[in-house]
Amino acid sequence: MQASIHTLAFRGLEPVPVHVQVHLSNGLPNIAIVGLADKAVSESKERVRAALSSLGLSLPPKRIAVNLAPADLIKEGSHFDLPIALGLLVAMGAVPSDSVDGMIVMGELALDGTITGVNGVLAAAIGASSKEMGLICPAANGEEAAWGGDVKIISAPSLMTLINHLRGDQVLSDPKAKVAERQNNFPDMADLVGQDLAKRAMEITAVGGHNLLMMGPPGSGKSMLASRLAGILPPMLAKESLEVTMIHSIAGYLDKAGLIVSRPYRDPHHSSSVAALVGGGVRAKPGEVSLAHGGVLFLDELAEWPAHQLDALRQTIETGKAVVSRANHHVTYPARFQLIAAMNPCRCGYLGDPSRACAKAPRCGRDYMAKISGPLLDRFDMLIEVVEVPISALSQQQSGDTSKTIAERVQVARSRSFQRQDQAAGIVNAQLDGAQLEGVMQMTTSVKSFLQESAETLRLSARGYHRVMRVARSVADLDDSAAVERPHIAEAMHYRSLPPLS
Repeated sequence: MQASIHTLAFRGLEPVPVHVQVHLSNGLPNIAIVGLADKAVSESKERVRAALSSLGLSLPPKRIAVNLAPADLIKEGSHFDLPIALGLLVAMGAVPSDSVDGMIVMGELALDGTITGVNGVLAAAIGASSKEMGLICPAANGEEAAWGGDVKIISAPSLMTLINHLRGDQVLSDPKAKVAERQNNFPDMADLVGQDLAKRAMEITAVGGHNLLMMGPPGSGKSMLASRLAGILPPMLAKESLEVTMIHSIAGYLDKAGLIVSRPYRDPHHSSSVAALVGGGVRAKPGEVSLAHGGVLFLDELAEWPAHQLDALRQTIETGKAVVSRANHHVTYPARFQLIAAMNPCRCGYLGDPSRACAKAPRCGRDYMAKISGPLLDRFDMLIEVVEVPISALSQQQSGDTSKTIAERVQVARSRSFQRQDQAAGIVNAQLDGAQLEGVMQMTTSVKSFLQESAETLRLSARGYHRVMRVARSVADLDDSAAVERPHIAEAMHYRSLPPLS
């Protein structure tokens, strides 16, 4: 007696087909799971045994072999419980074999037979849809799986209800796709007093998806500015929502929120490891850069981060992908995010203020900045100084535009860029390459000469030169200008120079 059930393993976001082959033969009663299974999979035999026992079923007194093919692929996670249980039920004749034909099965079993939620169901549903197969999953993941496309979904709360459905004694209703509520609880930009230059830079950053570094003394409002950026970004496109939801599903952070439509905002602490930041660990899970895909990654106290962790971001910023290579793993996760960073000008934080600066100024400022490599600084599109707000101004009434007003301007400006570029792909100005930039700048000869002269004066690298062009294009979009003019270049150049360390 034998049975074969389809399920999946995951290599990054990519679902890999796995066949759960169950074979019953004469011999001493025993269950053996083979096929490079990790500890969680090996322990599934006890969960399956207990779940079947809670339904009044007992395993036959035979030798049971469970093979997870292909045998050279590492199997990780608890979602193999349900396919193993169904394989046993089919081999025992308790469930018709044709009821699970063409179905991908995944789910974790509790000891009482309840089917609990697992990670990666959305990716599994999309994989099932591409193979024209159905999906059997926990009821807790049904709303997530419904976004997988035109796929038959059976979402069961328990093993007993699933058996009854497969045998035709009960009918489970189809799950309905659910959209998470768009978060409107981001702080308002109007709460910030002053900081007109920084607010302008934030607006440009939001339009073009640019990376931004803020430098200023403690308490000047750098973290407040960063926390408000997500509130002025446009909603995600459908493709972005699916990618972000899949990443959070694989990482186990999706819960029951449904399809994610709000752009992520991640602010890891500077004590985070490289694996937590870029991705990795025993199971090569996505890191903060991937969890921030489509949104904002905020690194506060940038100079306090270890240098090797910051330099690990350099390749990811350029490619928009996080590649995790290990002895037994080689996976790639999307990681197209906006990097927003903040730092003090020196360790004491008051460089340039004679009344409060330490005795080591200005050397302390140069030493503090030296912690950040030049190649990483070159990957910031904009570098601004956030000045300290006078105490007398803090008691004034709120002034300036609200986040809602700024978000409307950002949405209009970004729609202009989408009309020029590929709207379906959602390519923002920060993602334009050199050839694409030449086609969208529409600069006159005099403006182009001004750009080249300014770049030579600031001694910009080729990367810095193109980043200035991208920022200038975003400034022109905010001004509703089809061509990039001299003032747009001048403003973009202003954002490429750090404040003097003196």
